[in-house]
Amino acid sequence: MLSSGWLTDQRKIGLGLTAFGILFTILGMLLLFDRGLIAMGNLLFLAGLTTTIGFHSTVSFFMKRKNRKGSAFYLGGCAVVVYGWTVIGLALEAYGFWLLFCEFFPTVLQFLRRVPVLSKVLDLPVLKLVFNRLQQLGGLPTTQYQAGAYKK
Repeated sequence: MLSSGWLTDQRKIGLGLTAFGILFTILGMLLLFDRGLIAMGNLLFLAGLTTTIGFHSTVSFFMKRKNRKGSAFYLGGCAVVVYGWTVIGLALEAYGFWLLFCEFFPTVLQFLRRVPVLSKVLDLPVLKLVFNRLQQLGGLPTTQYQAGAYKK
């Protein structure tokens, strides 16, 4: 039915692997930073990303000049988690994830605001304030400063 369009069977599997990776990472954090679950979540997330967009696209995304710092933090955080320093590794991963994917957050927020149940949750005053600020940024303030957005 949807196989002929953008959502092929391979991409469906990749999105499923990515979702399981995020789920395992969240479960690992909820279960007092369980190293095994978080490491499995990292592996599933990377496998899902690779399956969804392809090996070559994944490698080129992580190796782009502007993404090298984020890639180093994210992959370094994965290695630190496997080594055994889970909290420090997760902090490194979170910073690297932000550097890699901050440009996509405004688009994701717009999509989530159209989902019926999530739109009610995102309209809560505290979350609305935080997410509106994130959407205005569209990335890190330093990235916008370097692009000349804050020139007088």
